[in-house]
Amino acid sequence: MSEHLIELADEAATLRLGAALAAQARGGLVLYLQGELGSGKTTLARGLIRALGHAGRVKSPSYPLVELYELSRLNCYHFDFYRFKDDSEWLSSGFRDYFGPQALCIVEWPERALGRVAPADLAVTLEIAPPGRRARLRADSAAGEAWLASALQRYSAC
Repeated sequence: MSEHLIELADEAATLRLGAALAAQARGGLVLYLQGELGSGKTTLARGLIRALGHAGRVKSPSYPLVELYELSRLNCYHFDFYRFKDDSEWLSSGFRDYFGPQALCIVEWPERALGRVAPADLAVTLEIAPPGRRARLRADSAAGEAWLASALQRYSAC
């Protein structure tokens, strides 16, 4: 599948990339957000979720592990598995049921739940690259290819 690199000059550019992803976001898609602490994962998710119509606060779901955003056209689950410890958390949480055609799932730190979480349609790896950030976008499915193509076109038009 294809991979693209985007230089993000500042927080506003990261939010714009998230907003560009929102245009083709739909239920059944899974977005992985990867990168070290402070690389901009939650900022990118915030841009996407706000562009989908959520006017309230978008915070990192580090402690509750998931935040639900009920939007007019879909439910969006924002996961953060940074503090994920063991399989018993996955089994008792019911998270498996969240991944399906009815919801968009955004997953921060997916590598901490590999083998349990649904595979990505699109994976974004954020890197700190002073003075800003760098985003590597990789489509991992046919749906991810279409999503990525749309996002790249919208982002370059901004």
